[in-house]
Amino acid sequence: MNTICSGSYKKNLGDTRNNWVTMMFVTKYRFNCFRKQSHIDTCRDAFKELERFGFEFGDFGFAGNHVHFQVNIPKRYSVQDAEIMLKSRSAKRMFEQHPGFRKRYPHGSFWSGYEHHESTGKINLEESSMYLQQQQHHHRIVVIDDSQQRLTGFTAE
Repeated sequence: MNTICSGSYKKNLGDTRNNWVTMMFVTKYRFNCFRKQSHIDTCRDAFKELERFGFEFGDFGFAGNHVHFQVNIPKRYSVQDAEIMLKSRSAKRMFEQHPGFRKRYPHGSFWSGYEHHESTGKINLEESSMYLQQQQHHHRIVVIDDSQQRLTGFTAE
């Protein structure tokens, strides 16, 4: 009996599945913490820090006291593990960069226990994106742009 091998066996090194999920996290006590652009940027950047672990992010929608976002969760993490990672990383960054939050959340818990997630396939990705982009209009939220801007006339040369 002869064993025949074509030599074309190729191990898949990357994750080829689609695991896009639309998630929603709510702040503890439903405080309106996302009315300033700096708070929104801090939270978004904290989520994006997890890209080095294989997470991919789509659109974000911040609406005063909650955030909706699209995330492609890597194969090695369950939805529950991903939720824990996302919430803990973002809470840590919010408390580091905005020390006033310690007064509002003295026990260090930024997110409430409530979360919502639903699978978002490639077909529903555009529909979900449109919904996320309209969050501020839908909830009638006006975001204050409090980011520092550079003065061009007073820079050292």
